[in-house]
Amino acid sequence: MNNATKAIEHYIFGKDGNRPDLLRHAFSLDASLNVRVQTSTILFPPCVSGREAIAEVLVRSFSQQYENVYTFCFGDPPKPEANVHKCKWLVGMSTKATGELRVGCGEYHWVFSPQSGLAIQLSITIEHMLECPSEHRRKIMDWLQGRSYPWCESTDMLDTAPSLNCLQPVLVYVAT
Repeated sequence: MNNATKAIEHYIFGKDGNRPDLLRHAFSLDASLNVRVQTSTILFPPCVSGREAIAEVLVRSFSQQYENVYTFCFGDPPKPEANVHKCKWLVGMSTKATGELRVGCGEYHWVFSPQSGLAIQLSITIEHMLECPSEHRRKIMDWLQGRSYPWCESTDMLDTAPSLNCLQPVLVYVAT
C-alpha cells in the first residue's frame, strides 16, 4: 500500500531523475494536474489529465530541456494516512542547451485517494523561475546538493544559500 509521503517522493524522484515509470507509484491512472504559472520564464499546460499525460509533461518533456534537477519540499512530510498535503517547494536545475541555471519556487497542493494512497490531484503554483548565469553553477549546485533531499527545512535552505542577486526573489518567497 502506498501513502502520501511515498507518493510525493516517487513524483520527485521520477521528475528529477527522468524516471517516468516511478509516477505509477505517485498518481492514480485518472489523476489530474493543474498548473498556475506566475512567471513568463517557463511554460506548462494549465490542465493535464491522466497519469501518462502527467508523465509526458512533468518527466519526459521536462527532461528534454533540463538536467541536474533537485526539487525540495519544505516542512515535514505528510502523515502516511493524509488525504491532502500542501507545501512550498524550491527547484534548481540547469538548462541542457546553455548550461544556464534555473531556480524556481512555488506551492504544491496534493489530494490523495484514501484507498490507494496515490495522488488523484496535484495543483502546482509556480511563483518564480529565475534564470541565473552559468558561472554560478558550482555555487548553486553545491548549495542544492548539500541539503536534505527531498524534504528540507526552509531555514536550512535560507541559511546556506549563496549570496547571489539572481536568487533573491526565490529566497524572499521561501522565507515568507
